[in-house]
Amino acid sequence: MSERPTGTITDERFPSHVAERLAALPGVQAVTLGGSRAQGTHTPQSDWDFALYYRGTFDPEYLRAVGWPGQVSELGGWGGGVFNGGAWLTVEGRAIDVHYRDLDVVEHELAEARAGRFHWEPLMFHLAGIPSYLVVAELAVNQILHGELPRPGYPPELRGRAPGVWRERAALTLGYAKANFAPRAQPAEVAGAIVTAAMYTAHAVLAERGEWVTNEKRLLGRAGLRAVDAIVAGVRPDAEALVASVDEAEALFAAV
Repeated sequence: MSERPTGTITDERFPSHVAERLAALPGVQAVTLGGSRAQGTHTPQSDWDFALYYRGTFDPEYLRAVGWPGQVSELGGWGGGVFNGGAWLTVEGRAIDVHYRDLDVVEHELAEARAGRFHWEPLMFHLAGIPSYLVVAELAVNQILHGELPRPGYPPELRGRAPGVWRERAALTLGYAKANFAPRAQPAEVAGAIVTAAMYTAHAVLAERGEWVTNEKRLLGRAGLRAVDAIVAGVRPDAEALVASVDEAEALFAAV
C-alpha cells in the first residue's frame, strides 16, 4: 500500500513518529505497533494500535502531557486484568489507540502460556471476553518499534489445553440456552448465546491450529464459522424453533 500523507507525516513515517514520543515517556521500555496495521490487513479507514510496555508502574499523566487530543485512562481504567487501560487519541489527523502493558504481567502470562495455563477475562467490545494469553499473542504478532521484547511461538502445552477449555465454554453456553431460554421462547437470549458460543468455538479452532488471536474482528471467518450468521438470522420467537436453532449451532461447532 502506498504511503498516504495525513497532516504533515506520511503513513510510512507515522509509526516511528508516535513510537518516538511514547518511548520518551518515563518508565516506557518498549513500544509496538499492533492490530491490522501490524498484520497488513488494514484499510485506509483503520485506526492505529500502539502498546507501551513499562515495568512496575506508569503514570498516565506523562501521556496526557504530550498534548494529543483524546481520552487517557488510569492504570486499570479499562477493567483491570491483563488489558489494563490505555488511551484513544488523535495524532496528525489519525485515530490511535495506546494500550498499557505491564512487563511483569506480560512475562507472567508468557510463563503461564508455556505451561498450558490461562484464564478468561471480560473486556469491553469483546463478545467472548479474552484469554490472558492475548498479551502473549501481541508479543508474537506486533511490530516492535522501540526496545526489546520476546517473540514467542505458540506453546505446545497451550495448544494442547486451550481448545478443550474453549469448547467446554461453548457447550455449556448452548446447553444453558437450550434448557432455559429456548423453552421460554426468548429469541434474543438464544441468539446471544449462539453468537457467544461461536466465538468460544472459534478460539478453540485457532488454538488447535496454533494460531494467535488478538481480537474478534475476523475471528469467525478465520475459524470457518461464518455459517452461524444464517442460524442467527433464522432465530424466531418459538420454543421448538429455538431448540432447533441451538441444535443446528451445536452441529456446526462440532464440525469445525
